Amino acid sequence: MAQSRNRIILDCDLMRFPNSGLYHYCLNLGNSINRYLKSKGDTLMFFYVPSSEANAFEECGTGIIERKWHHSLFKPFLGKCTVWHAPFQSGRIIPMKNRKVKVLLTVHDLNCLYEDKSAKERRLSLQHTQKLIDRADAIVCISNHCKKDVMENTDTNGKPVYVIHNGTHHVGLAPEKPEGYCPQRQFVFAMGYVNRKKNFHTLVPLLQQEEIELLIAGKLDEPDYVDSMVQEAMQMGVVERLKILGPVSEQDKAWYFKNCMAFALPSLAEGFGAPVVEAMTFGKPIFLSGCTSLPEIGGDVSFYFESFDALHMQKVFKEGMMEYRKNGLSKKIIQQGRRFSWEEKAKEYYKVYQSLM
Repeated sequence: MAQSRNRIILDCDLMRFPNSGLYHYCLNLGNSINRYLKSKGDTLMFFYVPSSEANAFEECGTGIIERKWHHSLFKPFLGKCTVWHAPFQSGRIIPMKNRKVKVLLTVHDLNCLYEDKSAKERRLSLQHTQKLIDRADAIVCISNHCKKDVMENTDTNGKPVYVIHNGTHHVGLAPEKPEGYCPQRQFVFAMGYVNRKKNFHTLVPLLQQEEIELLIAGKLDEPDYVDSMVQEAMQMGVVERLKILGPVSEQDKAWYFKNCMAFALPSLAEGFGAPVVEAMTFGKPIFLSGCTSLPEIGGDVSFYFESFDALHMQKVFKEGMMEYRKNGLSKKIIQQGRRFSWEEKAKEYYKVYQSLM
């Protein structure tokens, strides 16, 4: 394989959290980039990883294990680095003062603008992102909505700002039965960090309309929010059909996607919405809020809650399910999901890396 002197390093520090969207973002982007680079006979991307993920990527020998104490003083891995890819706007940039290294920053969202935060918290969050933008040589936003927020709320100082959507995280084959909870009825599936921003509690009144279950998978980010959702379900008399599962395995996730009657994400703020695209690969009806990036990703094959009034959401759900069955939307939904291919996104990132070399 012909080797160039250029080395791209992706900072994968946040792969310390294996059930996170950023874990899969780094893993899928890194593997897809290296498949593409390998096909071109070019130098492979390297990954600055926590020790637990030293062998996470397909290509052996591409992991640079993070050693905090040693690397806080010496950073030998930067000697051959041409482009450092910082994958998150609330994270870090290792070559902060080393101007010989070009930096690409990916911004996933400016959700602090939409979350229930104090003015001080919003200011501090934006200040941190601005610090990273100031150091970056180019910026990638993962949706047009994200780019709009960046352009309106930060100073990019004329640096190039690209939009590259995320690809589809490959969901494996579903097992015959889930290892975890197995629903007893038809069910709506929802997934994401279980916190107020995801707005999952607005789905609970759907259980009053039909004899279905609501399954919510994901890290229990705010225990008091989980408690309030359970209390609300108890008051409605539907608590036995609300199942808050916490994190689930990839196999169980595949089973829930394959067997659910619909997927729902009424989130108040999304930079992209990866679970939406995962659900699309199964051709399932998709119910979303109309907030931030979700209409951009869901397109015209999804159904949208224009408000979070219980009666309105019940109406949208009932009518959406009828339209899905009547018009055979499954194929169109699958086609929409195919727009988000990591193989194609890797080529787009490669062009940006090349522009910095």
